[in-house]
Amino acid sequence: MLSATSLSRRRLVRGALASGALVTTGGLLSACGTEGTAQSEDSCVSEDASSTDKKVAFSNWPQYMDVDENDESKRPTLLAFQEGSGIQVTYTEDVNDNDEFFGKVQNQLADCQPTDRDLFVLTDWMAARMIRLGWLQKLNKSNLPNVQTNLLRSLRARPFDKNDEYAVPWQSGLTGIAYNGDVTGEVRTIDELLTRPDLKGKVTCLTEMRDTMGLMLLANGHDPSNFTEAQFDDALEKLKRARSSGQIRRFTGNDYSTELASGGIAACIAWSGDVIQLTGENDKIKFVVPDSGIMLWSDNMLVPNKSAHKANAEKLIDYYYDPAVAAELAAYVNYICPVQGAQEKITEIDPDLATNPLIFPDDATLGKAKVFMALDEAQERSYSTKFQQAIGA
Repeated sequence: MLSATSLSRRRLVRGALASGALVTTGGLLSACGTEGTAQSEDSCVSEDASSTDKKVAFSNWPQYMDVDENDESKRPTLLAFQEGSGIQVTYTEDVNDNDEFFGKVQNQLADCQPTDRDLFVLTDWMAARMIRLGWLQKLNKSNLPNVQTNLLRSLRARPFDKNDEYAVPWQSGLTGIAYNGDVTGEVRTIDELLTRPDLKGKVTCLTEMRDTMGLMLLANGHDPSNFTEAQFDDALEKLKRARSSGQIRRFTGNDYSTELASGGIAACIAWSGDVIQLTGENDKIKFVVPDSGIMLWSDNMLVPNKSAHKANAEKLIDYYYDPAVAAELAAYVNYICPVQGAQEKITEIDPDLATNPLIFPDDATLGKAKVFMALDEAQERSYSTKFQQAIGA
């Protein structure tokens, strides 16, 4: 089971993603100007030594892998993979922020050089950027039978990877509304969050553009997975009005959770993984799927160009799509498990987790979930600038 300490660390990592998007804006925008360093299958050819060199180097976020409660240096599912496959895994927790990691590998991938990594995990929007730059290898679907069978339908054919060729979700999460029932009544809609008089000055929104603006677009009847600039601007005006009226106290990273727990704020835009822990401490804190819809995001397994062990990496990816393995991982990390069949398996580990709708959302919830549209370089620069100006960054 995931300890409170472990979940807190993962929450801080997710929070760093959001706050980092704000404080490293200059880096983000300059990184967008890398299209001249784009590669292609023809310009950057990778050779695979998997058949003779049984290794794989795997970079992931901290506290995003199950550990042995009695020996935190041991990772049970990884050990089982190594024993069953004969492939030695070098596992490194060196993905602390999407932009920061981009900076670590940017020069090598731009020059078609090895990163000394065969597999890394990045969030949707960064995966989209790397796909656009041609820095990732297409996956061999014949090596991924579990993925082909068990990947949730709601996570197939996402806007940035429509043919499911590059990115396989590691874990996913939802962005919706959270409220503290000790200080306010139920909040069902984004419009309530942004206009209800009793919430004035007691609301926070996220600094992560895709989460906040995705919900604004949905509230205005637009599709976050396919919108126009005019629709974005329309949704941004809704946010600006709420900020200028004093309805929104501030824009936050992960630190909203402390204020929500204390009652310092009444309601907010929130991540599902945070609310799992908060609900465990106070069952009056609730996560709500807004009537207009919800945002779905994933951290994705990706194989970079010049990986020397692509087939080995694909075996590791597919291993985590075995429902029993996925259940063991989900019991530790407590985010949305992207693997069909894991819900039944997790009952043997912890029956309460099997019925937690923030780990295993029902079909109705997933049917209302949207993944933010893949942006090209110009759109990313334009929308990020507009959003940060609107929130006072």
